[in-house]
Amino acid sequence: MSKVLMKGNEAIAQAAINAGCMCYFGYPITPQNEIGEYMSSKMIEMGRTYISAESELAAVNMLIGAGSTGTLAMTSSSSCAIALMQEGISSMATAEIPGVIVSVMRAGPGLGDITPSQADYTQSVKGGGNGDYRTIVLAPSTINEAVILTQKAFYLSMKYRNPAMLLADGILGQMMEPVEMPEGNAFENVDTSSWALEGTGDGDKTRDGRSLMSLHMGDNILERLNHRIFKKYAQIEQNETMFENYLCDDADIIIAAFGTVARVAKSAVNSAREKGIKVGLFRPITLWPFPYDELNKCAKGKKYVLDIELNMGQMLQDVKVALDGCTKTEFFGKTGGAIINSLEIYNKIIELSKEGQYERNTAKSI
Repeated sequence: MSKVLMKGNEAIAQAAINAGCMCYFGYPITPQNEIGEYMSSKMIEMGRTYISAESELAAVNMLIGAGSTGTLAMTSSSSCAIALMQEGISSMATAEIPGVIVSVMRAGPGLGDITPSQADYTQSVKGGGNGDYRTIVLAPSTINEAVILTQKAFYLSMKYRNPAMLLADGILGQMMEPVEMPEGNAFENVDTSSWALEGTGDGDKTRDGRSLMSLHMGDNILERLNHRIFKKYAQIEQNETMFENYLCDDADIIIAAFGTVARVAKSAVNSAREKGIKVGLFRPITLWPFPYDELNKCAKGKKYVLDIELNMGQMLQDVKVALDGCTKTEFFGKTGGAIINSLEIYNKIIELSKEGQYERNTAKSI
């Protein structure tokens, strides 16, 4: 498979097309505009559906309509505009309608700035819509991984009849790097015949008797639904959790990071290793389901877990739940569109390493 130099947003769009995406609905917002721009030409050339919606609300409801027929469909947006889609995403989860949402994060809160951020972790993972529901959330750290995870998002969304989100930050959307682009769908097709709506049919065929609803009233119907879909979520947690463990086995310090921050942290880890400092990286790839057990196992017996994010510590809450007090935690982050570089992470590693050495020396002297 040959490599081609592509911008992150365009690679995500092409990966969706190769996955078999038949419908794209979107409304422009920086820093993800290239996705819609790319789709506007490619989808029409291929005889597929591209609609520039009048709003984010319209786009997510179009996604619901297409998904209810078992059609592979996608929308994309960013941060404050994803916030407008939250009611629709909640409805998709409740009605068990598949669909892929690409969120390319910008700085906030509010309209914020067009610069990169990771401050939509809570919005995406905890759910900004109402009720008890989950969104499958995949967080790539490279453009090549974004291609793979875009296709996987379609597969998981269809397999579990649930919204799936590709969560990237503006850095990943705007940067360019060599990409291995699969020619077709890298994942198997999912049979939708048992639930997808088929319309009224032709001639004397009767109306499709199935229903996909988010309104469930009376006789404890909604309670039973919640218990049933949470059994499905338990299956997702058991089967679909993904993470990267990099040099963690013998490490004294573990860095927890996701997305592009993790790839910056990996550079700092390599620099620290060259100086003889034992440090590793734990990267959640699925932000939901979060790899709680895997992080706990990785962190036991370590001196510190250093959580690094482009926000004020949103993933830190899940990191602490995973650790369950088994080791100390530290946080280092930037917000408002500021970027963390590898030297800053390296210096933080040195700082924690010296503190750990001081503790060891003190223990020996006692």
